Amino acid sequence: MERKILLIYTGGTIGMKQDPETLLLKPFDFHQITREVPELKKFGYVIDALSFDPVIDSSDVNPAFWVKLAGILKANYDFYDGFVVLHGTDTMAYSASAMSFMLENLEKPVIFTGSQLPIGMLRTDGKENLISSIELAAAQDAEGHPHISEVCIYFDSQLFRGNRTTKYNAENFRAFRSANYPPLAEVGIHIRYNESALYRPPVRGRDLVLHTALDTHVAVLKIFPGISEPLVRAILSTEGLRAVVLETYGSGNSLSDPWFLGALAAFTQAGGIIVNVTQCQAGTVDMGAYANGDILRQAGLVCGRDMTTEAALTKLFVLLGQYADNKIVAEKIEIGVSGEIS
Repeated sequence: MERKILLIYTGGTIGMKQDPETLLLKPFDFHQITREVPELKKFGYVIDALSFDPVIDSSDVNPAFWVKLAGILKANYDFYDGFVVLHGTDTMAYSASAMSFMLENLEKPVIFTGSQLPIGMLRTDGKENLISSIELAAAQDAEGHPHISEVCIYFDSQLFRGNRTTKYNAENFRAFRSANYPPLAEVGIHIRYNESALYRPPVRGRDLVLHTALDTHVAVLKIFPGISEPLVRAILSTEGLRAVVLETYGSGNSLSDPWFLGALAAFTQAGGIIVNVTQCQAGTVDMGAYANGDILRQAGLVCGRDMTTEAALTKLFVLLGQYADNKIVAEKIEIGVSGEIS
């Protein structure tokens, strides 16, 4: 049976071509994608394209964009075998994380990709990223089910779980890293799947459930030596603030100044949520490992374990949108729902 893939161009470097007269980069018509990448014809798939109008620079991505993208995926879910989302790299990890929480019961691949160089340039990484993403989105397992059943990011020969990924290089073709979870697949002469790392739906045939009520009353606070009391108190006293992602040192440690701990405790005692994640690229939060971590537990912080900041933030957006009671959100933030926690 002919595989059907929907290509969704939201914006980003991959969809740019250089105007021969002005030499400026501008988006090309993705409905004519096979003209730019004729290799796609060799697949034998039905590849349809849909483009945002206007396209968006990924630096301008916001929750309204995620709601629109999730709606497009939901509206086309029953008509395609897989989806490839072309997206700018700057906020790709945020968007992939958001989709992983907004699309409940997902059983088909949603693969984000992009490029560091425009697809119209001779040395572009865009063609390989696009071609491999489409092949991965169309792949089936031995039972005829999609080989990939989750939201992913594909870049420079590696497929990662989307909500485990962060951008770490602005100049190298290998722009993304998944420090706490192995690649789902590596693409070389052959595609080698890491079967034990792949998500498998416990039950198939469930309806896709969309979560588009997002509550963005969340702040990210990164501690640093010399952080001031007025700064911390200003953030925690922000009107309407319901939750904070606190980026701490190492395995979840922070300064032990009484004013700092008092400010955190006052926020949590008033019903606010503080999720403790590490500033480190790799590793996990363990608030019982050191005394300076345990004092955060005593102040009422929630352990974010090895979630990325991108995953913690977008998961809070979704949970706060679902539940008005912060106690429920605080309980659910620690429970893995789409592979974001080890």
